[in-house]
Amino acid sequence: MFYYLIDFKRFSYLYAFFVWGQADKVLDAKTAQVFNKNHIKTHKFKGFSEMVTIDRVETLVLDLPTIRPHQLAMATMHGQTLMLVRIYCSDGSVGVGEGTTIGGLAYGAESPEGMKLAIDTYFAPLLLGQNADDVSALMQRLHIAIRDNRFAKSAVETALYDALGKRRQLPISELLGGRLRDRLPVAWTLASGDTAKDIDEAEHMLSVRRHRIFKLKIGKRAVAQDVAHVAAIKKAVGDRATVRVDVNMAWTELEARYGIPALADVGCELVEQPVANAAALARLAGKYPIAIMADELLTGPESAFALAKAQAADVFAIKIEQSGGMRAAQKVAAIAEAAHIELYGGTMLEGSIGTIASAHAFSTFHALEWGTELFGPLLITEEILETPLVYQDFELHIPSGPGLGITLDEERVQFFSREQRKKTVSLAASR
Repeated sequence: MFYYLIDFKRFSYLYAFFVWGQADKVLDAKTAQVFNKNHIKTHKFKGFSEMVTIDRVETLVLDLPTIRPHQLAMATMHGQTLMLVRIYCSDGSVGVGEGTTIGGLAYGAESPEGMKLAIDTYFAPLLLGQNADDVSALMQRLHIAIRDNRFAKSAVETALYDALGKRRQLPISELLGGRLRDRLPVAWTLASGDTAKDIDEAEHMLSVRRHRIFKLKIGKRAVAQDVAHVAAIKKAVGDRATVRVDVNMAWTELEARYGIPALADVGCELVEQPVANAAALARLAGKYPIAIMADELLTGPESAFALAKAQAADVFAIKIEQSGGMRAAQKVAAIAEAAHIELYGGTMLEGSIGTIASAHAFSTFHALEWGTELFGPLLITEEILETPLVYQDFELHIPSGPGLGITLDEERVQFFSREQRKKTVSLAASR
């Protein structure tokens, strides 16, 4: 008779192998499996390691300044608000996720403040006490009990995977199946609304080798004015950079029929979501020598399937928040791949947490033909990480550490917390 001890990450199993097929004792084991010729018995002992459970869910809202106003067809942003969620587990591990929107409620039905309320009131009770390692089961539990709330679900899923990655000592990309790339090309959005300023901004980005793909926000002005704006910027950057536009659904189908070929003529290579209606988008796709990209109409796998079936786009702009999380974004990517639709990694102008969560998911896509626009942290003037994300030679470098691979600067997080600032203002006013 002999004994063989196998030490796993969380458990120690003492396997007793018996030459004669007779078990007489088990020595000092939390769980031991006794093997003989005919059967296997499992004996559990007092002191067996408990599963890791969720102890606490915490949310806070951060208000961060931006380098300039960011003008879109539906709103102009003068700052960015992030909702952070932290999930505290019984083994001491803590995961963090982020929920962010564009212009509060101007873009969609969720806002950072609404996400915080939803998570505090409805999500947290469903998570507390549950097995923190079963991320898929936890997300299914949320999907069954809570309709929609895709952005909030994405933030919670990110936090769960961040904590799991820290426990397993693996980056999130590996938990999602494994990354295919360590760096992602990143576009920069020119959205000051002023042609001369946008040209100066583009020249600066080229000179510091940070971006050579530029997306222009248009749709607020007349179509002819927008086309002239794009033409001037493309002429200025020439072959040193590519130019794309995002209309944010601002055009009618008739305006799009005029604007899209005109944009192709001035050197624009892609038009993002020119119209709001899926049927109209399908009528435009494939008609002009320029790529048509779906964005706002992509709200998860079901919408991706419908758009693919209708052949409504050449490119999908995938966003983890809009999809409902990283796993859902992977499903959207799989649908696109099956339908021979090309991919672009989109942004909700997230801060560092949401941006790097997106990067982990995008790194697992089989193809990413149109790169990404994960520039959100560069639009924000204040850093909330101990070590900033690395943007170099036109690309974002994806961290390889456990979980998200980032560490928050807790003092700065608290400083920009809306609740903390309210307390500071309240104290100052009472003096």
